[in-house]
Amino acid sequence: MSSGTFSVGAAVVGLAFAVFATIYVVLLNDWFDADVDALKRRMFPEAGSPKTIPDAILPAESVLLAGVGFGVMALAVAMCGELFLPGRPGLMLGAVIGLGLLLVYSAPPLRLNDRGAGEFVEALGVGVLVPWWSAYAQSGQLTSPWYVWALPGLALLAFASAAASGLSDEESDRRGGKATLTTLYGNRAARRAAEYSAFAGLIAWMFAVRASGGAFPLIPVQIAVLAAALPWRALTRESPHALTNCFKAQGRYKTALHRLIWGSSLTLALALVVLRAVGWA
Repeated sequence: MSSGTFSVGAAVVGLAFAVFATIYVVLLNDWFDADVDALKRRMFPEAGSPKTIPDAILPAESVLLAGVGFGVMALAVAMCGELFLPGRPGLMLGAVIGLGLLLVYSAPPLRLNDRGAGEFVEALGVGVLVPWWSAYAQSGQLTSPWYVWALPGLALLAFASAAASGLSDEESDRRGGKATLTTLYGNRAARRAAEYSAFAGLIAWMFAVRASGGAFPLIPVQIAVLAAALPWRALTRESPHALTNCFKAQGRYKTALHRLIWGSSLTLALALVVLRAVGWA
């Protein structure tokens, strides 16, 4: 959208980095959180999603080695992007910063996810850094109205997901000494934070249309907001039932939230592409 061209190589780089970085984050976060995950399994033997190490899905050593390996692969992809895609200096540095956020999030001595700031770090990484990195890899432009105006809304949607992710671990996280939005302020406050943040993310896109002076087009945003309507209804319907230790209801609640986030974001992206393809932008 920004450059007026499409690079297959850049698309491969962006997708490969996203996949490898996601696996790196998931595995290493499981390794760093193994003790708290084991505590939850002892407290609720049959509840919640599977825990990689406590449920013996993978040995701890394998989780650590695989996580590090996928991190190295993500960096290798970033290096290839910087070397072989012309006019993309700094891709490697951006990748290092992105992967480093996990260490700030989960690893000692900072462990911000245990100190009440994990949701903000996740919103920064998922909602800002990764979308910006991929857009830069594709366009070769550090900033562009086509994607910079989308980032505040994406960050708020990512924060909503982060706020909801702690619901199912409330009691085990509290007993394990983790300070999350849920353990600090309770189930109801965390649900309200997730819902208000998701709604604010959609409003941020609408505000971006006006604030950008038309650089961020209105029609794709309107379509994206409409795409969020049904998941929003499901989200608000499930919210009163997603109480502490109501794991199945919490699962339905988070599914509705994720459908809202993924559906609206994907719809916005596709609508922007169509708008550009037909020559309206």
